Amino acid sequence: QVQLMESGGGLVQLGESLTLSCVASGFTPGYTWDGLSMGWFRQAPGKEQEGVSSISSISYSGGRTNYADSVKGRFTISRDNAKTTVYLQMDNLRPEDTAIYFCAAARGYYGLLRAGYDFWGQGTQVTVSS
Repeated sequence: QVQLMESGGGLVQLGESLTLSCVASGFTPGYTWDGLSMGWFRQAPGKEQEGVSSISSISYSGGRTNYADSVKGRFTISRDNAKTTVYLQMDNLRPEDTAIYFCAAARGYYGLLRAGYDFWGQGTQVTVSS
């Protein structure tokens, strides 16, 4: 089955940037890289998991993107098809961005609802200090 491995988290200060990466592997005929939409979610301590950003599949929707209102204008999602990797460029980070960030993959859905995703990574911690 599809496997996802996140990296790039860390400790930064207010206003700094980080880029998260998520490498996907383990594709099958039913779940190919081109047919998968990719999403980033986050969960802060004591809070529910929330969708941050998503990018649609290449095959069906041509790489359309979605962003949560809280990150619009600061975060950018992209995908490198040659590397089967999705990135989340996070600029102007704030303490409220502190969370564990998860990568997820879906077939046929590219919204920001957790229930739409089929595969999940283990997460990477992002901490923003003030």
